[in-house]
Amino acid sequence: MDDQVEMSGLRKSRFKINYRLLPVKCHYFFFMASLGPILPFLNVFGKQLGVSEVVMGSITAILPVMFLISKPLFGLVVDYFQEHRKSVFMGLLCVMSGCYVMLYFIPQPTGPLITDKAHYHLADITCSSMDTTKTEEEIASADCGHLRKLLCNWTCGGDDSNGTYIEALLTANESSVPCILGNMSSCISHNHTCVLSCVLHHSETEKDCLYGTSTFWGFVLLMSIGTIGFNVANSISDAICFDVLGSGEEMKYGHQRVWGTIGFGITALVTGYAIDWWSEGSATKDYTPAFIIVLIFAAIDLACCIKLKLPPIPRSDNILRDVGELLKHKHIVVFLVFATLAGVIDSFIIYFLFWYLEDLAQVTNEMDNIKLLEGITVAVETLVGEVIFFMLSGKILKKIGYGHSLTFCFLAYSLRLGLISLIPSPWWVLPIELFMQGPTYAMSYTTIVAYASAVSPPGTSATMQGLVAGMDDGFGYAMGSLIGGVLYHEIGGNWALKTFSGLALICGIVHFILYQFSLKHSMLPAGCSNEADYKPPLEAVQATQTLTS
Repeated sequence: MDDQVEMSGLRKSRFKINYRLLPVKCHYFFFMASLGPILPFLNVFGKQLGVSEVVMGSITAILPVMFLISKPLFGLVVDYFQEHRKSVFMGLLCVMSGCYVMLYFIPQPTGPLITDKAHYHLADITCSSMDTTKTEEEIASADCGHLRKLLCNWTCGGDDSNGTYIEALLTANESSVPCILGNMSSCISHNHTCVLSCVLHHSETEKDCLYGTSTFWGFVLLMSIGTIGFNVANSISDAICFDVLGSGEEMKYGHQRVWGTIGFGITALVTGYAIDWWSEGSATKDYTPAFIIVLIFAAIDLACCIKLKLPPIPRSDNILRDVGELLKHKHIVVFLVFATLAGVIDSFIIYFLFWYLEDLAQVTNEMDNIKLLEGITVAVETLVGEVIFFMLSGKILKKIGYGHSLTFCFLAYSLRLGLISLIPSPWWVLPIELFMQGPTYAMSYTTIVAYASAVSPPGTSATMQGLVAGMDDGFGYAMGSLIGGVLYHEIGGNWALKTFSGLALICGIVHFILYQFSLKHSMLPAGCSNEADYKPPLEAVQATQTLTS
């Protein structure tokens, strides 16, 4: 009887709500839920506008550099307005959400783009259905993405001897009926059924129909400000979480942050379905449901922030000296190099996975439910892969150690990218992302952050984490997005995936060799730390200043 009473008490205590941590959980959930409908789709939103792979890669390469500049600037603003720190933070959230919602007002194209690498085979086109009424002005406006000049090899009435190339315009609509510019009077008079095989015609002076317009620069400005705001707000949210947890409770961070992952996955899934449903029958995707969901959850998050307590933003006057001391150790330098390479590889997946899925969907005629697929992809990545591996990562690190764990992550990235390059249909990406997001992103993120914390000398945890973040999702993401955009444009998405898969494999092999023969005895075993206990951000900076003075 006593045992039953004791077990009942344990069950009650297990499900007792911790009201001190509830505002943090709510903020993470609604903050990330407001980003799930738009953040994964930003690149393909730009793709629909007509932004090329190279240009998008360049934009996303510049943004991480802006992250490094914006964080200290935001720190100065908060320091200057100490009495209004919460208002400044909530204002940052408003600007971030407002920029994403304002993307709704960017003019959208009326039809899908005809891409540079496309090859069009137009079968069973009758001469009477072809448009020969285009004006000179409409012909002159060709090569603007939606009305492109083609060179077509045509045959009519079973006569395969006609290999004459004619110029045509192809309008990107559901029927894809070409507008013929050449002389096809013979075909028209006999009303034969024609077969056209067309390729894009590239003139030496192609028109710039997007990059000088307000549409393009509006997209770049709103995307950049919103993404910078998200990056800064995300860092501040983590600082708030650690401050609320307090000294010695840092291991509970994952239990708070996982609510953000859940919110992000749920709204991305719902939004993907809603966009396809809303866009049914349209040649392009209408993102209106995404902007509505962003607005709703951002408003709820602002209400939750009223209960949050903001910590001081750490700033060290001796950061260069601190970093210099850390970089004297060989294992830390090698660790930072491979943390950067992990960022390079991960950034290609983040920025160009959906781009590749949409290209593949166009080839396989599966564009109708592509947003649903993208939403499900984010859901299985976050709600299954990330949640499981964030929970298991601590045990895995203790079992195999930091060195072998990082090698394992690179090999997993290689397998993941290689498998994606082989899929015949975009829907095949789901089982790959279901099983591979955890061993790659979740495991590498945990390994890098945990090792950075473990090797940090007393009081320099904030410095080391900032340095690692700058190399991984700063410099690494910048290089990965830039290189990935160029590769995607020059050799295509499939070969770009294979190239990054090979890079990940080489990184895994090299890291294994370096670890076995050089770093094995200098790296700390998992679970060990140079710090006796966790120090909140302000205490860590003060300790750093004391040690280096």
